[in-house]
Amino acid sequence: MVPITGYLDYAGLDDVVSGGARRIWVDTPKGRYRVWTKRTGHNPRLKVLLLHGGPGSTHEYLEACDSYLPAAGVEYYYYDQLGSGRSDRPDEPSLWELDRFVDEVEQVRCALGLSPDNLVLYGHSWGGLLAVEYALEYQRHLKGLVVSNMMSSVPAYNAYARDVLMPEISPDVLAEIKELEKNGDFDNPRYMELLSEHHYVQHVLRMAPVDWPDPVERGFAGINPAIYVPMQGPSELGVSADAKLVDWDRTGDLPSISVPTLVIGARYDTMDPSYMEMMAGRLPAGQYLYCPKGSHLAMYDDQAVYFEGLVKFLQELTTS
Repeated sequence: MVPITGYLDYAGLDDVVSGGARRIWVDTPKGRYRVWTKRTGHNPRLKVLLLHGGPGSTHEYLEACDSYLPAAGVEYYYYDQLGSGRSDRPDEPSLWELDRFVDEVEQVRCALGLSPDNLVLYGHSWGGLLAVEYALEYQRHLKGLVVSNMMSSVPAYNAYARDVLMPEISPDVLAEIKELEKNGDFDNPRYMELLSEHHYVQHVLRMAPVDWPDPVERGFAGINPAIYVPMQGPSELGVSADAKLVDWDRTGDLPSISVPTLVIGARYDTMDPSYMEMMAGRLPAGQYLYCPKGSHLAMYDDQAVYFEGLVKFLQELTTS
């Protein structure tokens, strides 16, 4: 597990802070907490709320958007989900449930004044799962939807990891990884060393780890295992059998999402690109963007294709 580093305690600060950032109060079954947001740009017709991955990562790795979206005239909002990044981090395990996160997104939408006239919900990885779940409950509030690098079925993702990704790893290395996982030795530096060399550089971000961009480094360093482990599980090669999301599958519900939706997949992704193309076909107003050089973080390793396609989709929404 990637250790948490650099967390700052924001307790006692005003809810409105500088540079377009704002902390929003959200109600939960365990009380009220603050989540951090930041607005960039101004466009009353096009506002994108960004849902980061994890679960329990931070908005920081999505800062690649700063190189493309402002010039395209897009207004967008970074947002650290509760328990992540600059948001409050309550020690309340019962809060890490999918339906509560959906309710949180809806509270953030209301607080930011986002409406079906302008709101595009973007989700990457776990954020894509959350975006699908939100759309199934609240699509009446959406102008559009973006599901980036996330399959609509965790069982199908686990099958892809087992049948396609794991066989790409040499048998000796995979056996060592599996032995470490079997022993629960996830904090062993050898575990991350093996994954970095034989999995991450192939399917997470196709760059040498020493060349990873600073926003990615910060995003990974900020992962909160108190959220990640119970929801995803400690393994980096699929969702664990005892994790809360292991049975999540919304593929059969995709036809009920009628808003324009862009699904983004990549050739070397941890997620099956052909499955994500199928998802786009099942969505009544679905489109598919394929990144032929990209991996799970295609916004970095196939950046031009990724953002050209994303911007095109967003701008088309303002003329439709």
